[in-house]
Amino acid sequence: MPTLRLALSQVNPSVGDLAGNADLVRSWTRQAADAGAQLVLFPELMLTGYPVEDLVFRRSFVAASRAAVERLAADLATDGLGAVPVVVGYLDADGPPQVSGDAEPGRGARNAAALLHNGTVAARYFKHHLPNYGVFDEDRYFVSGDTLTVVRIGGVDVALTICEDLWQAGGPFAAARRAGVGLVVNINGSPYELNKDDIRLPLVRRRAAEAGAAIAYVNMIGGQDELVFEGDSMIVTADGELLTRAPQFVEHLLVHDVELPAATDLPATGSVTDSMRIVRSTLDGIPGAPTGPAATGGLIEPVADEAEVWQALVLGLRDYVNKNRFPSVVLGLSGGIDSAVVAALAVDALGPDRVVGVSLPSQHSSEHSREDAADLAKRTGLDYRVEPIQPMVDGFLANLSLSGVAVENLQARVRGVILMALSNQEGHLVLTTGNKSELAVGYSTLYGDSVGGFNPVKDVWKTLIWRLAKWRNTDAARRGETAPIPENSIGKPPSAELSPGQLDSDSLPDYDVLDPILIGYVDGDMGRDGLVESGHDPAVVDKVLRLVDTAEYKRRQSAPGTKISMKAFGRDRRLPITNRWRERG
Repeated sequence: MPTLRLALSQVNPSVGDLAGNADLVRSWTRQAADAGAQLVLFPELMLTGYPVEDLVFRRSFVAASRAAVERLAADLATDGLGAVPVVVGYLDADGPPQVSGDAEPGRGARNAAALLHNGTVAARYFKHHLPNYGVFDEDRYFVSGDTLTVVRIGGVDVALTICEDLWQAGGPFAAARRAGVGLVVNINGSPYELNKDDIRLPLVRRRAAEAGAAIAYVNMIGGQDELVFEGDSMIVTADGELLTRAPQFVEHLLVHDVELPAATDLPATGSVTDSMRIVRSTLDGIPGAPTGPAATGGLIEPVADEAEVWQALVLGLRDYVNKNRFPSVVLGLSGGIDSAVVAALAVDALGPDRVVGVSLPSQHSSEHSREDAADLAKRTGLDYRVEPIQPMVDGFLANLSLSGVAVENLQARVRGVILMALSNQEGHLVLTTGNKSELAVGYSTLYGDSVGGFNPVKDVWKTLIWRLAKWRNTDAARRGETAPIPENSIGKPPSAELSPGQLDSDSLPDYDVLDPILIGYVDGDMGRDGLVESGHDPAVVDKVLRLVDTAEYKRRQSAPGTKISMKAFGRDRRLPITNRWRERG
């Protein structure tokens, strides 16, 4: 059986940076060639970054992508790497955008893969299955391909596929079996969700069985607005054996030798399925099989859920800040658990020199909260400042007749004004710290504690916030480092401290009760009856659902934040603000 040395390039592209992304391909292809690779794979839409969203509709951007892939092929040859076959994702088009008046049926923008060899684009493939659920809107942007591209490389027939092609049965993988291929390449921009890695391996195995072929699955890493990509690239044999698997959330070159069945003589073209046809080509002059020891990529063991989520949140925050070229971040430090976790994430992502924490005490701020904020600053080494808000609050109250919740919200808004003023003056990105539970029920002040340009914990339930804090401290102890989060912040009852003796439990059910209801309603789309049948108290369910339904206008105005769940607010869960439908008992 022939052996191919595959190199899966798990890298971090940036949307719109065609030149920078092409440079990544060139540098990582050099590393792969130095390792003896005979086929190098890069992620979905590698040249443009992913997702490009409505940039697809700009003909100038499509033209730039098409030119970039041709130029990249020539540049690889100039680099002395032309003999190495390289599969790279890019944006193509064979007709006007589907939203234009001159659109043509079956033609338009294409989510494409190019196989580069000897200075040219030797083969192309257009993505067949276009996802249109959750964060995906690909039916809005792309036209589906109807052709399976099969390229003979080193005596092995290799089929090209893209991301969602793997997630649905039929189509390219059924066609690959009929075409008799030995390897299916699947390039991905597959966003992270907690426990998605547990789903991915069984899925790859099912497609390998469907195709009767090995699968090389490569995924990007990095943050792009709310999305974060974790990599988790792998190679699986036709009978489901996991040969090698890359680490999550880091750039990585996964090089592995794979024994594959030799290609057989089949017609050059022909009908494969009712929906797909096959186009074949052959590459000559690829690098010979390496001598010496076999290349093995290794197997990375899964980590605990808390470690996985922490890495996702750190990477999402780091890339949002760096790719948007913010020099630093600023956040309010209350001494509570949410701001403590966000501060620790920011320090892990950016280093203490790029994080400013501001204590903003009022007359209702407890002494222990002030001490906890100062303790966190000392533990993490961030730039710590104290800006008392009471004189400013008193100035408002001297000119306005306010009471009750209006005074509570005034305090939050004064804090927001201070943080935004520091942002304007010093160039920091303001981080807001509201967790998913609070966003769900509207437990926040619009233009107050919700003020900010990015929210690292927007998709993190309150009960998970506590788990993350405990895990991060335990992990620090394991490494012999100072735990970043004060135990007092973890152990004390949560409170906004906007009125005397205030606790979250005055307004909300305990989070151990609240979060399971929210998870069922928000993430699981359960109705009232289903939640009650699951064992939740009907009166509590009615209260919680009323809070969630009436807070949509707040969520619509909230800062973006890293998605880690199956249904994040914003990209995933899209409901009308003006909406009279209610789940009723």
